[in-house]
Amino acid sequence: MNDLLPLWILLGALLLVGLVTAGTVSVRRRRRTPGLGSGTTPTTTVEPGPAAPGEPAPVEAGTSTTTAGPGTVEVAAPPAVERPEPVGGRLVRLRERLARSGSPLGARLLAVLSRDHLTEDDWDELEETLLLADVGAGPAGELIENLRTRVRVLGVRDAQSVRDLLREELVALVDPALDRSLATTPTAAEDGAPVPAVVLVVGVNGTGKTTTVGKLARVLVAEDRSVVLGAADTFRAAAADQLQTWGSRVGVPTVRADRDGADPAAVAFDAVRRGRTEGADVVLVDTAGRLQNKAGLMDELGKIRRVITKEAPLSEVLLVLDATTGQNGLNQARVFGEVAGVTGIVLTKLDGTARGGIVVAVQRELGVPVKLVGLGEGPDDLAPFDPEQFVDGLLGD
Repeated sequence: MNDLLPLWILLGALLLVGLVTAGTVSVRRRRRTPGLGSGTTPTTTVEPGPAAPGEPAPVEAGTSTTTAGPGTVEVAAPPAVERPEPVGGRLVRLRERLARSGSPLGARLLAVLSRDHLTEDDWDELEETLLLADVGAGPAGELIENLRTRVRVLGVRDAQSVRDLLREELVALVDPALDRSLATTPTAAEDGAPVPAVVLVVGVNGTGKTTTVGKLARVLVAEDRSVVLGAADTFRAAAADQLQTWGSRVGVPTVRADRDGADPAAVAFDAVRRGRTEGADVVLVDTAGRLQNKAGLMDELGKIRRVITKEAPLSEVLLVLDATTGQNGLNQARVFGEVAGVTGIVLTKLDGTARGGIVVAVQRELGVPVKLVGLGEGPDDLAPFDPEQFVDGLLGD
């Protein structure tokens, strides 16, 4: 028995070593596996929401490489921030697109004016062409009268001279003297604190209003302005989602309600307050596009204006119109002009140039200039309106 004692001691030692080794491996495995008892949580990936139809698709977020410590959660990296196209280069491209579209208005006017002898029927045809292009009766009559006088006095007959005369009259009709600059320069409060420029964007649903706000944010970012978006269209969840998608693409925050049907004035106020707190240059506020009745619209927009101005003065009220709606768009402009204090027009879908005359009509109706135009569906297809570029596009120059 005593002879077996060393063997038993050896076997016991080996068994003890084995148990210690197994326990160490088990502890290491438990530490490497995230769980409730480990003090960490699994990595959470934040998926971007789908883009609205016609909007830029959101960029997929990549996984963060930050190591999660006790009580922390790893989240996906934010979407890659885009650099919008410079504003200056857009004007030429938009003019070229306008010219390539065929320009029915310019082509018809030139076709008639190039005839050897202009009869009364020819002048009537010219006026009818302008009316069909939604120029409006008053401006159309002025243009025809001026052209008749100049053609008779100057004895113009060759095509190039006729084109030059028509260009001069169309530019004058669009009125290059109007101030088309956007009031997007921050101001200062009485205590010297910076106050962002606040731009309120109004218009009925379907005109591309929310899209325009997103594109305008890109214009401002391209000019190195800091921007905050306010999704005050609280009656359509898709509108807030859509605006947030636009903002995330260029690194711009969006203030939105936590539920559908929330008070839009409260959202607008929060957006302006955040703009002041963060020292933003511009706050863009999107509004609901309902137009059931004038009284309801007046009440809602009036409240938004009052609440915003408690925090900062309004710099601009931009009305978004669909250029293809013609006289219907003009009727909308009248209502919004009366209740919202519109300071500028944004014309979308201006590539439908058969109705390009709406530029003239809406300026005459409201007495405010067209400041921005949209052509095409691209994210950077919004540019400052330039009367001469516009007319050259109509005439195919």
